[in-house]
Amino acid sequence: MWKRIRIGILLLVLLVVASDAWLDRHRTASWQQMVWVGIYPVAADASAATAAYVAALRRAQFAGIEAFYAREARRYGLALTPPVRVELYPPRADAPPALAADAGPLERLLWSLKLRFYAWNTPRSPGQPAPNVRLFALYHDPALTPTVPASHAMQNGLVGIAHLFAVPAAAGANDLVIAHEVLHTFGASDKYDPRTNMPLYPDGYGEPTAEPRYPQAAAEIMAGRRALSDTRYEDPQSLEEVVVGRRTAREINWLGP
Repeated sequence: MWKRIRIGILLLVLLVVASDAWLDRHRTASWQQMVWVGIYPVAADASAATAAYVAALRRAQFAGIEAFYAREARRYGLALTPPVRVELYPPRADAPPALAADAGPLERLLWSLKLRFYAWNTPRSPGQPAPNVRLFALYHDPALTPTVPASHAMQNGLVGIAHLFAVPAAAGANDLVIAHEVLHTFGASDKYDPRTNMPLYPDGYGEPTAEPRYPQAAAEIMAGRRALSDTRYEDPQSLEEVVVGRRTAREINWLGP
């Protein structure tokens, strides 16, 4: 009997979690009210420099991400102003579950469940609302980790992981990674060739109808690179050099079908 009671309680908890996730996903897709994005910093290594950087983070440092979403939403006629609020939450001492680079479908499914549980288990912060989207920002000391792991995010669960550098010079690039991963939680897909990292034409181009086509004046946020030719690209340094393309706008419900 006690086993049945425990199973019943577990099913009830899972139903509540699933209902909350569905409601949050509906809110983000409808754009009837501002979407709250919570940034949860995590020191991804034992570096003193990383710890100091994370401790010094302030909400104002993420204002450029809010401005980017507001600017691009206006281009598509979205009436909601601002569409996204980025809030900084207290750091987490424990890191989220890692996804192996060679993970297969089953490993990815298990990882996604673990990540959703990790996000659900994040302590509430007094005085701050529960965010619709949770983004765990893992900061690395570039002296220890010159190349960070791939970042990931998913619409189911509205949760993501961004691997970033813990140095002021990387602030613009960090904003790009965060904005890209958050858009995944809104339903946007990648628009680059994973084998070459080249932007895919036309959806991965900031100005696909430009003549001449190259060099592109801007990068598309879900491609993450600015095409210079059919075989060359350039990494943008800030969100000022990036736009939301029409296909991405449609995927996140900024345009009609």
